[in-house]
Amino acid sequence: MSDWREKHRSKFTTAAEALKVVKSGDRVVFHVTASEPHILVSALIDRAPELENVEIVHMYQLGEERAYCKPEYQKSFRFNGLFLSPPVRKAVNECRADYTPCLYSEIPRLWRDKILHINVFLMQVTPPDEEGYCSFGLSADWPKAAVENADIVVAQINKNVPYTFGERVHLDEIDYIVEQDSPVFMLPPPKVGEIERQIARNVAGLIEDGSTLQMGIGGIPDTVLTFLTDKKDLGVHSEMFSDGVVTLVEAGVITNKKKTLHPGKFIATFLMGTQKLYDFVHRNPDVIMKPVDYTNDPCIIGQHDKMVSINSALQVDLTGQVNAESFGSAMFSGIGGQVDFVYGASRSKGGKSIFAFSSAAAKGTASRIVSQLPAGTGVTTSRGLVHYVVTEYGVADLRGKTLRQRALALIDIAHPDFRETLRKEAKALNLI
Repeated sequence: MSDWREKHRSKFTTAAEALKVVKSGDRVVFHVTASEPHILVSALIDRAPELENVEIVHMYQLGEERAYCKPEYQKSFRFNGLFLSPPVRKAVNECRADYTPCLYSEIPRLWRDKILHINVFLMQVTPPDEEGYCSFGLSADWPKAAVENADIVVAQINKNVPYTFGERVHLDEIDYIVEQDSPVFMLPPPKVGEIERQIARNVAGLIEDGSTLQMGIGGIPDTVLTFLTDKKDLGVHSEMFSDGVVTLVEAGVITNKKKTLHPGKFIATFLMGTQKLYDFVHRNPDVIMKPVDYTNDPCIIGQHDKMVSINSALQVDLTGQVNAESFGSAMFSGIGGQVDFVYGASRSKGGKSIFAFSSAAAKGTASRIVSQLPAGTGVTTSRGLVHYVVTEYGVADLRGKTLRQRALALIDIAHPDFRETLRKEAKALNLI
């Protein structure tokens, strides 16, 4: 047994033993995205017959539907999502689970200010370095704040987790250690068609040499990267990035040389991709993982010249209001970091906030550009922060535009099948 194992011998245990610390009525928070500690989560689920009313809190999850969200577990567990993904949406929309709207940048404050007190925090980290520090690996968004404010911290040490620089946790801060290797979640490249490629071409035309990029999650932001091969000296300051960034680094397009802050460095708060990405970031001194209240702080983001925020949306109304969260009252995702980066980009010298999405949804039967957002829909990003809206039919520049000008510009890039209806509805609303 090496020195660190010997020193912390009393903390080593099995997942089953460690999860006995959870009591009925506790709030349990999970490390998220590709850092989810599946061994620990499975051990918690195994205790379902012994537990009641345990609240499980986390953000974006990968993979299949979570057991703790299934009807048969609802007496034992209640999920509370800070952002929703496919494994948990059904439970929220059937009122068997909850959604808490919040800015991504604000989550560490929820822990620190005890707005959401953490009884048990479950995380996945790398083996420690010679000083006893473990890397948070693929997700550094808020685990440090969780560690510092949780009653009990349980860590799965997994040698398959890439070691990234930036946020770390010392073994002294961990109460229970489960040393067990397991596969790390991978996010395969999205499937894209000609519509997504045309949208990406339109977005790429807005990006200048020397820009610093933030890319949201999804096929369109990833596809945009494939159309930037003729650009020079791009940089990355983003809540996340994936494999497409690695390809542009290899092509000499992304150099980070022109970044106003942290020149030469990639700044992110979580990572999702394939082994190609994980190999790239492992012990790469040019990749720095920062907490989300730094990466997503609009005041930090806005200090980058030519900051470009690229996000998607479910709907945009004719005044420019963005819905990225729900279909009416049926929840789909969440606020996430969209507002953080849109506001930050709007503060940047030469910055641009871009919303890119296909003009139609539901196999072409519904327009994503609508005269009014449906009842029950939340406004994710207010119309005053939106610079560009992009579909496969073109680009609508909303900066400095009146409501009438906005409506006309957005109708012009709507799907042709819906333009006439949108014009009639705009006239009824006295927009045009």
